[in-house]
Amino acid sequence: MISALKVSGVSHSFGTRKALDDIDISVAPGQYCALLGLNGAGKTTLFSLITRLYDNVSGSIEVMGFDVRRQPVKAMQHLGVVFQNRTVDSDLTVLQNLTYHAALHGLSSREGRDRSMTELERIGLADRSEEKIRSLSGGQARRVEIARALVHQPALLLLDEPTIGLDVGYRQDIQDHVRKLMQEDGLGVLWTTHLMDEVHDIDQAIVLHKGRVLASGTAKSIIKQTGKKTIKDAFTSLTGEKIQEVAQ
Repeated sequence: MISALKVSGVSHSFGTRKALDDIDISVAPGQYCALLGLNGAGKTTLFSLITRLYDNVSGSIEVMGFDVRRQPVKAMQHLGVVFQNRTVDSDLTVLQNLTYHAALHGLSSREGRDRSMTELERIGLADRSEEKIRSLSGGQARRVEIARALVHQPALLLLDEPTIGLDVGYRQDIQDHVRKLMQEDGLGVLWTTHLMDEVHDIDQAIVLHKGRVLASGTAKSIIKQTGKKTIKDAFTSLTGEKIQEVAQ
């Protein structure tokens, strides 16, 4: 089976500082994978390489079998991204934000509108399609970003700390929506977080620390491997760093 995402032997440096050191990561279609790490772990650097904001000069990165360096257009066609910082345009309507993204991916005006409304229906915001983004709450705007990332029907969804700054209710709502998409659409999901309550025992998990993968497997297997009772305690055991369980 072709992996939704396959990262093999990737390293990246900023001057003399190595941000990633020989990283191997794989996400299967229909799989939820939590990338766990504190600030400075290398999570955002990895996302920047996958999305071609940075160029990987070592190893390989493939999205649905397409190398992001040699076949960037085909690779990006299968990729949806939600960055940590909000990227929707507050002066445009909800629908305009989605249809503009659809046009960038080559969808016709009609198809882009149809796909946009379908995704807005799935997040429960179709009735607010003509409102400007600035009228939405933070959690609603984040849901719009997820809908926008799915307009072109990608096979892989990357989310970089997508629930930061949201209250508990919206955090849970977004997690539930993404997990439902994974089950309904066979979507591969790579979700970066430092919030341990966002990780279930059956989830695939990767512990990334100072640019190195310290453990990978199901969260349950990592807990067992470290002899701890929770993924939070397992993370602390592996990295020597304490991590919070819920957003502040």
